[in-house]
Amino acid sequence: MQGKVVTAFRAPDNGKPNDGIDIEVPAGTSVKAAEGGTVIYAGGGLAEFGNTVLIRHDNGLVTVYGHADALKVERNQRVNKGDVIATAGKSGKTSTPKVHFEVRKNSVPVDPSKYLQ
Repeated sequence: MQGKVVTAFRAPDNGKPNDGIDIEVPAGTSVKAAEGGTVIYAGGGLAEFGNTVLIRHDNGLVTVYGHADALKVERNQRVNKGDVIATAGKSGKTSTPKVHFEVRKNSVPVDPSKYLQ
């Protein structure tokens, strides 16, 4: 996915440090899994991020993909690196289409930039 990083890791975002990065992309852009793993959440219950996918990877990391328009996976589904898991949108607390991308190790946010292609 190509786009413009509009909020960097740990940059202030709505008064608190951003735990990931926000990438501005056209609505409908395919959002792909950064690595293979198992979907542990796919839904719209996270008010800030709207439609969101969380994937637990074999290396123990968890990736978060927020602000999706449409989800293409379900909980407990196995995905491979590069599989389309959602389409970008502006669900949750955003007025422009973007993808919020986080990487967590032992529940602690880490800089996701090295996980992007």
